[in-house]
Amino acid sequence: MNDNELLTRAECNALRGLAIVGIFLHNYCHWLGPVVKENEYQFSERNVAWLHRVVMAPDGSLPLHLLSFFGHYGVPVFLFLSAFGLVRKYEQSPRHVQPGAPEVGAWAFVKYHFLKLFKMMMVGFVCFTVVDAVTPGSWHYTVTQVVAQLGMLNNLLPNPDRQIWPGPYWFFGLMLQLYVVYRLLLYRRHWGFTVALMVACVAVQLLLQPDGEAMNRYRYNFMGGMLPFGLGLLFARFGTRFFKVNTGRAVLLAGFLVASALVVFLGESFVGWTFVPLFICLASVYAVKLIGRVHIPHVTPAVFGLLEWMGGISAALFVIHPVLRKIFIPISRGGDVWTGLLLYVIASVAVAWLVREVMRKIPDPKLK
Repeated sequence: MNDNELLTRAECNALRGLAIVGIFLHNYCHWLGPVVKENEYQFSERNVAWLHRVVMAPDGSLPLHLLSFFGHYGVPVFLFLSAFGLVRKYEQSPRHVQPGAPEVGAWAFVKYHFLKLFKMMMVGFVCFTVVDAVTPGSWHYTVTQVVAQLGMLNNLLPNPDRQIWPGPYWFFGLMLQLYVVYRLLLYRRHWGFTVALMVACVAVQLLLQPDGEAMNRYRYNFMGGMLPFGLGLLFARFGTRFFKVNTGRAVLLAGFLVASALVVFLGESFVGWTFVPLFICLASVYAVKLIGRVHIPHVTPAVFGLLEWMGGISAALFVIHPVLRKIFIPISRGGDVWTGLLLYVIASVAVAWLVREVMRKIPDPKLK
C-alpha cells in the first residue's frame, strides 16, 4: 500500500468490503422475528432498550442482534466512499483539472451515473423478480412501483418502505439523488456549500418526530444521507490537513476505539443518533488502516485481503443478496437459524462472484 495517499485503492476496497459485509448480513438478520430491530429510517427508544436487554443477558443469538442493529451502517460508509471517489475523479484527477480540460456537463454527468446504476440494478432486479414470483410470499407489483424502480424514483413515493421491493434497492434512488445534488450544488464549489447543506439537512431532521412517517420519508431520500456524503467530499478535499497519512498504530487504535464508543453512546438518543453516521465512517477508516498496518503473520494480511476481495464484489453482492435471502430465510425462520444464515452467506458470495463476471460483459456507459 502507498502510505502517501489519504486512502489507497486497496483501503477503499477494504472499506467497501467492510460495508457490504455489514449490509448483507444485516439484511438477513433483521428479517428474523425475535432479533433486535435497527434504527435506520426512524429512531425508536424501544429498539435501543431491546438492544440493552439482549446485551445485558447475552445468549447464542447475540451476534444476530448486533448485526441486525448495527449492520445497516454500512450504507453511510458507501456514501462516504462514493463522495470521496467523486472528488478524486472529477475534481483532483489530472484528466479533469489540467488546463483546457473540458467541463463535465450536468446532463452528461447525471446520465452517465444513472446508466452505471441502472446496469447494476437491472441485473439484480430481473433475478429477484423471477425468484420472487416462484417462491412463497411473492410481491404484487404495481405498474407505478415497477416504473419507479426502473427510473430509480421510488424513494419519492409515499410510504417508501411499502413501495420498494426488494427493500435494499432504495439505495439506487438515494445515490441518483446524491449524484444530482453533487453535480448541481457541490461540484467544485467552496466547502461552505457542502457544510451548509449538511447543516440544513440535519436541522430539518431534528425538527421531525423521531419515529414518525415524515422522518421515514426524509431518511429514504438524499437529506438523510447528506451527512456521510458531505463528510466524504470534505475528507477528499481537506483530509490531509487533519488526518495524517502516516498516522501511527497507537493513534489509529485510539481513534477507532473513541469513534466506536461514540457510535454506541450517541445511538442512545435521538439527537445523538443523527450524528452516528459521521463516527461510523471515521471508525471504519481507522479500522481498515489499522488492519493494514498491524503485522500479525498470516492473520492481518488474510483479513485485509478478504475485506479487499469482498470490496471487489461488493456491487454484485449488493444487487444479488436479496435474491438469496428470499430463498434461504425460510430455513432460519423454520428453526435452523444458523444453517440458513451459513447457506445464505456461502450462496450470496458465490453467486455475487458469478454476477460480477456477468456484469463485466455488459458495456460500461461513456461519459460524453
